[in-house]
Amino acid sequence: MVRTQIQLTEEQVMALKKIALSRHLSVAEIIRQAVDTVIRTDTVVDIEERRKRAIDIVGRFSSGKRDISRKHDTYLVEAFGK
Repeated sequence: MVRTQIQLTEEQVMALKKIALSRHLSVAEIIRQAVDTVIRTDTVVDIEERRKRAIDIVGRFSSGKRDISRKHDTYLVEAFGK
């Protein structure tokens, strides 16, 4: 393991201590788990993959409406309100 130093707010320290106590773990272990979660859930997708995903989805869904390109603002207001 590599030792590192971070600065936390008083509120963060109090919350971490409470969580650590309730889980019977050290504060350091809670921080390591949090870092692992961030690393695991980071979903950086490069621009080419994003473009491919966007193109792949074209035409997969149908609203049944034939004037979406002209009346898209109207449909958005109906769907989400003002």
